Amino acid sequence: MNAPVKFYQTGTFTVGNRLLEPGQRSLQSSQQRSNSLNSGHRACQGCGEALGARYAVDAAMRATDNQLIAVNATGCLEVFSTPYPETSWQLPWIHSLFGNAAAVGTGVAAALKVKALKAGLPASATRVIAQGGDGGTTDIGFGCLSGMFERNDDVLYICYDNEAYMNTGVQRSSATPPAARTATTMAVGPHPGAEFGQGKNLPAIAMAHGIPYVATATVADLRELEAKVEKAMSIRGARYLHVLVPCPLGWGAASQDTIRLARLARETGLFPVFDAEHGEVTAVTKIRHRVPVEEYLKPQKRFAHLFGKSADPATLAAIQARADRNIRRFGLLDEDKP
Repeated sequence: MNAPVKFYQTGTFTVGNRLLEPGQRSLQSSQQRSNSLNSGHRACQGCGEALGARYAVDAAMRATDNQLIAVNATGCLEVFSTPYPETSWQLPWIHSLFGNAAAVGTGVAAALKVKALKAGLPASATRVIAQGGDGGTTDIGFGCLSGMFERNDDVLYICYDNEAYMNTGVQRSSATPPAARTATTMAVGPHPGAEFGQGKNLPAIAMAHGIPYVATATVADLRELEAKVEKAMSIRGARYLHVLVPCPLGWGAASQDTIRLARLARETGLFPVFDAEHGEVTAVTKIRHRVPVEEYLKPQKRFAHLFGKSADPATLAAIQARADRNIRRFGLLDEDKP
């Protein structure tokens, strides 16, 4: 009996799609990928952070010809990848404290610079990335990160933003969105969930430092994430990449919806995807099909109190207004001015 031959749709960017031209393929579809974050880690099913880190670090490895050192703050990424005495990392990898990944990365870069000077080289071929979650980046490590930016240290800092302290029980961070339920912002009282008017916009703060490169990305477009990492590694000086990585456990979402939610965050305008150089926006990823914020919020139990019997149209309108403001500010629709 002859079985029908199945082909990938030509032109799609599926990980294993070898019908694409080589230059269009994802690094993960190539045998040259380094598998820097290898199998065997203990991330939750559907973990956006594990996916984002795998693509980002492998892209950085390719961009540096595998001459890379990674510094990792305490957090989910560190905990699920290195349960003592095991590790899933296949590159030089340093676990720092919760709040000093940027400082440790700076120290590593400084040591590499000294070694290069002693060898008579203009710069080290070995590069440095520092990684952390939103808690270790926007809160605990904020001072060290700002210092790294201010000194223009030659480090790429990657924040994997799942919008709360997921590893320690889903407490609010300064990246938690308004109205979201967490263990410390309960869905009770006249204004349930996280407060409006709080938090930090780290990409904007990084841009305010005037550093060479700032970008945002999501795990909904992994090829774009790879491209931004490779661009960052082509630049010397301080660079910052902010990646939205949905957390099924903390967001109360289905594990198979990670990519969908990341895409909806972008398509609603709640998470603008852009590039900036020296404080100026240089490129934006346009919204392909604009959707209302309700489509993004409803699949997440952390926003369940905004719907059903306790529906809160005023809060939904305020969240929609935030998305609309992002769309205007960044020109995320084709008819908007850049």
